[in-house]
Amino acid sequence: MQEVDLKSLATLVLWSAFALSVLFGAIAQRTHFCTMGAVSDIVNMGDWTRMRMWVMAMGVAMIGFNLMVSAGWLDAGKSVYGGPKFIWLSALVGGGLFGFGMVLASGCGSKTLVRIGGGNLKSLVVFLMLGVSAFATLKGITAVARVATVDTVALTFATGQDLPSLVAAATGIAKATLAALLGLGIGGALIVWSLAKAEGRSGDSLLAGLGLGAIIAGVWYVSGRLGYVAEDPNTLQEAFVATNSGRMESLSYVAPVAFTLDWLMFFSDASKLLTIGIVSVVGVVVGSAAYALATKSFRWEGFRDAGDTANHLVGAALMGVGGVTALGCTVGQGLSGLSTLSLTSFVAVAAIIAGAVVALRYQIWRIERSG
Repeated sequence: MQEVDLKSLATLVLWSAFALSVLFGAIAQRTHFCTMGAVSDIVNMGDWTRMRMWVMAMGVAMIGFNLMVSAGWLDAGKSVYGGPKFIWLSALVGGGLFGFGMVLASGCGSKTLVRIGGGNLKSLVVFLMLGVSAFATLKGITAVARVATVDTVALTFATGQDLPSLVAAATGIAKATLAALLGLGIGGALIVWSLAKAEGRSGDSLLAGLGLGAIIAGVWYVSGRLGYVAEDPNTLQEAFVATNSGRMESLSYVAPVAFTLDWLMFFSDASKLLTIGIVSVVGVVVGSAAYALATKSFRWEGFRDAGDTANHLVGAALMGVGGVTALGCTVGQGLSGLSTLSLTSFVAVAAIIAGAVVALRYQIWRIERSG
């Protein structure tokens, strides 16, 4: 494949990822999809509607990804989630920090982008702080602390840590067969649970659950199938074009925010290229803004007071540090990661939910104490 072909392929991959991200932003704005909001609704009101959206999206993404694995199109081991290293402590600590932070910041990474599109200036500040703290945890001062502490505690498997690979190694059953069975089984069970109550069958719930889950699977296809090159002419190795990690990727909104800021600040540096992560960040904002403007729901919103500002800054910093440490956010691990059936993703998602519950209880305690 000639270099010109690689450039054309990268352009196709980027436009495809951007289009899917625009759709993600519009759907999230329309349905008020928000994982922090889902946990908050349960803790404060006992309302499981938005949780059923999230869980349905998990199931759809899981089925889509593993059917593509079964077809031989994708391999979980070629993503950041399915490698042999099970960084359970990083997922636990990072997920907890992220979950606590998203409550203080009024939403996770994807919700921050959706709110920016809707005119929320508080979320713009969160975006900047999240990006800086995420970049520091990728390559800066908190990265040194991360690598020297939690990342040293890990289990390394002889195979990938995704469930199909682990079960295949233990039983001798073909991984492709197990991917189809486990993806359909676990993903199907999640969808059935989501549809079990009327709130999970509403129009918005179905749009968010089915639509966002399908978008996650679609980006996996774009990155892992459409953007796959068996032999890069520059390195003579396989490659996934237009990715920051050099592996196949789907949507995630912590590290890509850092990469977006890096691209903007060093735009004149020819080595700074657009990637799926960067265009997906822009795409969600564009999709959200388009829907908000079309429905006349766009509203400027700022901070209430200094305390509100401080909460959002601290929350954003915790999300940046935690999201990178845990290898993802409520979308990165909660949808993209879980779709691969990665053990690290299961731990990270449980920790994110636990961290959010603790933060919500903390907020309730503070309100009761001040009252």
